[in-house]
Amino acid sequence: MEPKYKRILIKLSGEALAGEKGTGIDNDCVLKYCRVIKKCVEAGVQVAIVVGGGNFWRGRSSGAMDRVHADHIGMLATVMNAVALGDGFEQLGVPVRVMTSIDVTSVAEQYTRLRAIKHLESGKVVVFGGGTGCPFFSTDTASSLRAAEIDADIIFKATKVDGIYDSDPVKNPGAVKFEEITYSEVLMRNLQVMDSTAIAMTKENHMPVCVFSIDDVDNIYRAAMGERVGSIVKED
Repeated sequence: MEPKYKRILIKLSGEALAGEKGTGIDNDCVLKYCRVIKKCVEAGVQVAIVVGGGNFWRGRSSGAMDRVHADHIGMLATVMNAVALGDGFEQLGVPVRVMTSIDVTSVAEQYTRLRAIKHLESGKVVVFGGGTGCPFFSTDTASSLRAAEIDADIIFKATKVDGIYDSDPVKNPGAVKFEEITYSEVLMRNLQVMDSTAIAMTKENHMPVCVFSIDDVDNIYRAAMGERVGSIVKED
Protein backbone atom coordinates (compact mmCIF):
# COMPACT_ATOMS: atom_id res chain seq x y z
CA MET A 1 0.00 0.00 0.00
CA GLU A 2 1.43 3.35 -1.06
CA PRO A 3 1.27 6.29 1.36
CA LYS A 4 -0.82 9.28 0.29
CA TYR A 5 1.75 11.81 1.48
CA LYS A 6 5.46 11.98 0.76
CA ARG A 7 6.31 14.39 3.60
CA ILE A 8 4.25 15.15 6.70
CA LEU A 9 4.68 17.32 9.75
CA ILE A 10 3.13 16.05 12.98
CA LYS A 11 2.25 18.49 15.76
CA LEU A 12 2.45 16.49 18.98
CA SER A 13 1.52 18.00 22.31
CA GLY A 14 3.84 17.81 25.28
CA GLU A 15 1.00 16.36 27.36
CA ALA A 16 0.89 13.35 25.05
CA LEU A 17 4.36 12.38 26.26
CA ALA A 18 3.32 12.47 29.91
CA GLY A 19 0.68 9.75 29.68
CA GLU A 20 -1.44 9.17 32.75
CA LYS A 21 1.15 10.90 34.94
CA GLY A 22 0.03 14.24 33.50
CA THR A 23 3.46 15.81 33.85
CA GLY A 24 7.00 14.93 32.86
CA ILE A 25 7.88 12.21 30.36
CA ASP A 26 6.60 8.64 30.29
CA ASN A 27 9.05 6.54 28.27
CA ASP A 28 6.35 4.00 27.38
CA CYS A 29 4.25 6.81 25.86
CA VAL A 30 7.23 8.13 23.93
CA LEU A 31 7.90 4.67 22.49
CA LYS A 32 4.24 4.23 21.60
CA TYR A 33 4.33 7.28 19.31
CA CYS A 34 7.77 6.44 17.97
CA ARG A 35 6.65 2.95 16.97
CA VAL A 36 3.75 4.15 14.83
CA ILE A 37 5.91 6.84 13.24
CA LYS A 38 8.48 4.14 12.50
CA LYS A 39 5.74 2.35 10.50
CA CYS A 40 5.20 5.54 8.50
CA VAL A 41 8.92 5.84 7.77
CA GLU A 42 9.11 2.19 6.71
CA ALA A 43 6.21 2.86 4.32
CA GLY A 44 8.25 5.61 2.67
CA VAL A 45 6.87 8.71 4.39
CA GLN A 46 9.24 11.50 5.38
CA VAL A 47 8.28 12.61 8.91
CA ALA A 48 8.98 15.83 10.77
CA ILE A 49 7.62 16.54 14.26
CA VAL A 50 7.01 19.74 16.20
CA VAL A 51 6.53 18.97 19.88
CA GLY A 52 4.95 21.18 22.54
CA GLY A 53 6.04 21.64 26.14
CA GLY A 54 2.81 21.61 28.15
CA ASN A 55 3.85 18.58 30.19
CA PHE A 56 6.49 20.79 31.81
CA TRP A 57 5.37 24.39 31.46
CA ARG A 58 2.47 26.59 30.39
CA GLY A 59 3.66 30.16 30.04
CA ARG A 60 0.20 31.69 29.82
CA SER A 61 -0.57 30.48 33.33
CA SER A 62 2.72 31.70 34.79
CA GLY A 63 1.09 34.54 36.73
CA ALA A 64 3.09 37.74 37.13
CA MET A 65 6.15 36.47 35.27
CA ASP A 66 7.26 38.49 32.28
CA ARG A 67 5.76 36.93 29.12
CA VAL A 68 9.09 36.80 27.31
CA HIS A 69 10.75 34.95 30.19
CA ALA A 70 7.79 32.60 30.46
CA ASP A 71 7.95 31.81 26.74
CA HIS A 72 11.69 31.20 26.94
CA ILE A 73 11.05 28.59 29.63
CA GLY A 74 8.42 27.04 27.37
CA MET A 75 10.93 26.82 24.51
CA LEU A 76 13.33 24.94 26.77
CA ALA A 77 10.52 22.58 27.76
CA THR A 78 9.95 21.70 24.10
CA VAL A 79 13.67 21.02 23.68
CA MET A 80 13.53 18.48 26.52
CA ASN A 81 10.59 16.76 24.82
CA ALA A 82 12.35 16.78 21.47
CA VAL A 83 15.40 15.09 23.01
CA ALA A 84 13.11 12.49 24.63
CA LEU A 85 11.52 11.71 21.26
CA GLY A 86 14.94 11.50 19.67
CA ASP A 87 15.96 8.96 22.31
CA GLY A 88 12.79 6.96 21.66
CA PHE A 89 13.55 6.69 17.96
CA GLU A 90 17.13 5.69 18.72
CA GLN A 91 15.85 2.91 21.01
CA LEU A 92 13.85 1.58 18.05
CA GLY A 93 16.71 1.89 15.58
CA VAL A 94 15.08 4.72 13.61
CA PRO A 95 17.47 7.32 12.15
CA VAL A 96 16.61 10.65 13.76
CA ARG A 97 17.89 14.18 14.04
CA VAL A 98 16.78 16.61 16.76
CA MET A 99 16.97 20.23 15.59
CA THR A 100 16.27 23.34 17.65
CA SER A 101 15.51 26.95 16.81
CA ILE A 102 17.51 28.12 19.83
CA ASP A 103 21.22 27.65 20.27
CA VAL A 104 21.81 24.54 22.39
CA THR A 105 24.31 22.86 20.10
CA SER A 106 25.71 20.61 22.83
CA VAL A 107 22.21 19.07 23.04
CA ALA A 108 20.81 19.24 19.50
CA GLU A 109 21.60 20.50 16.02
CA GLN A 110 20.81 24.13 15.18
CA TYR A 111 17.88 24.29 12.77
CA THR A 112 18.36 25.35 9.18
CA ARG A 113 15.84 24.67 6.46
CA LEU A 114 18.23 23.06 3.99
CA ARG A 115 19.77 20.71 6.56
CA ALA A 116 16.32 19.68 7.78
CA ILE A 117 15.23 18.84 4.23
CA LYS A 118 18.47 16.93 3.63
CA HIS A 119 17.86 14.86 6.78
CA LEU A 120 14.29 14.08 5.68
CA GLU A 121 15.39 13.09 2.20
CA SER A 122 17.97 10.72 3.69
CA GLY A 123 15.24 8.90 5.64
CA LYS A 124 15.72 10.46 9.06
CA VAL A 125 12.85 11.56 11.29
CA VAL A 126 13.41 15.22 12.16
CA VAL A 127 12.18 16.46 15.54
CA PHE A 128 11.94 20.23 15.95
CA GLY A 129 12.31 21.73 19.43
CA GLY A 130 12.32 25.32 20.61
CA GLY A 131 9.16 26.43 18.84
CA THR A 132 9.81 29.31 16.45
CA GLY A 133 12.69 30.50 18.62
CA CYS A 134 10.79 33.69 19.42
CA PRO A 135 8.45 34.58 22.30
CA PHE A 136 4.76 35.32 21.67
CA PHE A 137 4.45 32.50 19.11
CA SER A 138 2.91 29.13 19.92
CA THR A 139 4.09 25.69 18.87
CA ASP A 140 1.02 25.63 16.58
CA THR A 141 2.56 28.57 14.75
CA ALA A 142 5.91 26.77 14.78
CA SER A 143 4.18 23.81 13.11
CA SER A 144 2.74 26.00 10.36
CA LEU A 145 6.09 27.73 9.86
CA ARG A 146 8.19 24.57 9.73
CA ALA A 147 5.69 22.77 7.49
CA ALA A 148 5.88 25.62 4.97
CA GLU A 149 9.67 25.80 5.19
CA ILE A 150 10.25 22.10 4.57
CA ASP A 151 7.54 21.86 1.87
CA ALA A 152 5.43 19.36 3.80
CA ASP A 153 2.33 18.01 2.10
CA ILE A 154 0.15 18.32 5.20
CA ILE A 155 0.16 19.02 8.94
CA PHE A 156 -1.19 16.32 11.24
CA LYS A 157 -2.40 17.79 14.52
CA ALA A 158 -2.80 15.00 17.05
CA THR A 159 -5.20 16.08 19.82
CA LYS A 160 -7.50 14.74 22.51
CA VAL A 161 -10.56 15.17 20.26
CA ASP A 162 -11.39 13.11 17.16
CA GLY A 163 -11.74 16.11 14.86
CA ILE A 164 -13.09 19.64 14.61
CA TYR A 165 -16.50 20.48 16.10
CA ASP A 166 -18.68 23.59 16.05
CA SER A 167 -18.45 23.66 19.86
CA ASP A 168 -16.71 21.74 22.63
CA PRO A 169 -18.00 18.14 22.33
CA VAL A 170 -17.10 17.49 25.97
CA LYS A 171 -19.40 20.28 27.16
CA ASN A 172 -21.98 19.99 24.38
CA PRO A 173 -23.13 16.44 23.48
CA GLY A 174 -24.92 17.92 20.45
CA ALA A 175 -21.75 19.40 18.96
CA VAL A 176 -21.49 18.87 15.21
CA LYS A 177 -18.29 17.47 13.71
CA PHE A 178 -16.89 18.85 10.48
CA GLU A 179 -15.43 16.33 8.04
CA GLU A 180 -13.94 19.24 6.10
CA ILE A 181 -13.79 22.96 6.84
CA THR A 182 -12.03 25.92 5.23
CA TYR A 183 -9.38 28.10 6.82
CA SER A 184 -11.67 31.13 6.60
CA GLU A 185 -14.51 29.35 8.35
CA VAL A 186 -12.20 28.25 11.17
CA LEU A 187 -11.19 31.89 11.67
CA MET A 188 -14.73 33.24 11.30
CA ARG A 189 -16.17 30.75 13.80
CA ASN A 190 -13.19 31.23 16.14
CA LEU A 191 -12.77 27.47 16.40
CA GLN A 192 -9.88 26.38 18.61
CA VAL A 193 -8.16 24.23 16.01
CA MET A 194 -4.90 26.16 16.11
CA ASP A 195 -4.29 29.74 17.11
CA SER A 196 -5.26 32.38 14.55
CA THR A 197 -1.66 33.12 13.55
CA ALA A 198 -1.07 29.45 12.75
CA ILE A 199 -4.29 29.14 10.74
CA ALA A 200 -3.54 32.34 8.82
CA MET A 201 -0.11 30.95 7.95
CA THR A 202 -1.51 27.61 6.75
CA LYS A 203 -4.03 29.49 4.63
CA GLU A 204 -1.37 31.71 3.08
CA ASN A 205 0.78 28.69 2.23
CA HIS A 206 -2.11 26.45 1.07
CA MET A 207 -1.18 23.90 3.72
CA PRO A 208 -3.94 21.44 4.67
CA VAL A 209 -4.30 20.40 8.31
CA CYS A 210 -5.66 17.05 9.48
CA VAL A 211 -6.92 17.08 13.07
CA PHE A 212 -7.50 13.73 14.75
CA SER A 213 -7.48 11.97 18.11
CA ILE A 214 -4.17 10.69 19.46
CA ASP A 215 -6.04 8.33 21.80
CA ASP A 216 -5.77 5.83 18.95
CA VAL A 217 -2.11 6.25 18.06
CA ASP A 218 -2.54 4.29 14.82
CA ASN A 219 -4.49 7.27 13.47
CA ILE A 220 -1.09 8.74 12.54
CA TYR A 221 -0.35 5.81 10.24
CA ARG A 222 -3.88 5.64 8.85
CA ALA A 223 -3.85 9.32 7.98
CA ALA A 224 -0.41 9.04 6.35
CA MET A 225 -1.70 6.20 4.19
CA GLY A 226 -4.71 8.25 3.10
CA GLU A 227 -7.49 6.86 5.26
CA ARG A 228 -10.08 9.39 6.35
CA VAL A 229 -9.56 10.15 10.04
CA GLY A 230 -10.57 13.23 11.98
CA SER A 231 -11.24 16.49 10.13
CA ILE A 232 -9.45 18.35 7.35
CA VAL A 233 -8.89 22.10 7.18
CA LYS A 234 -8.50 22.96 3.52
CA GLU A 235 -8.56 25.65 0.85
CA ASP A 236 -11.42 28.18 0.83
